[in-house]
Amino acid sequence: MRSAIVVVSVLAALTASGIAFADAGHSHSHATEVAYGMPGDPKKPARIVQIVMRESDGKMLFQPDRIEVKKGEQIRFMLRNNGELDHEIVLATLEDNLKHAEEMRKNPDMEHDDPNAKRLGPKKTGEILWRFTKAGEFDFSCLIPGHRESGMFGTVVVK
Repeated sequence: MRSAIVVVSVLAALTASGIAFADAGHSHSHATEVAYGMPGDPKKPARIVQIVMRESDGKMLFQPDRIEVKKGEQIRFMLRNNGELDHEIVLATLEDNLKHAEEMRKNPDMEHDDPNAKRLGPKKTGEILWRFTKAGEFDFSCLIPGHRESGMFGTVVVK
């Protein structure tokens, strides 16, 4: 009961502070378009892009950390955590991910399993299906406290 009260209190505080969950990867709507695109349609073809999450020499990394996409293209990100720690990937604008990282520092147990985000335990796999509807540069980061700061971020360039 106490944890439910804490969650409600945190959600109320975040809402009052003006944090927009749709921009930070908390929207559960599967049809909402945001600045960096929208959830993909599983009935339509998608290019597969594999992303590996890992730790190496004190750094935390995504491989690859730069992906080029055509505007309108649908990507099936095939995710694999080859590391020894939990990692996540949150696809958003850089501004949104940096704001959300601040909230994660205050609430480190916050987990993501939204259309634009996935958290994976060690040696686990997952996927994100995403359609990039707008040109620009977008961010993907692990927002677990300390991970982005250790190098776990990348860029999606949509042309």
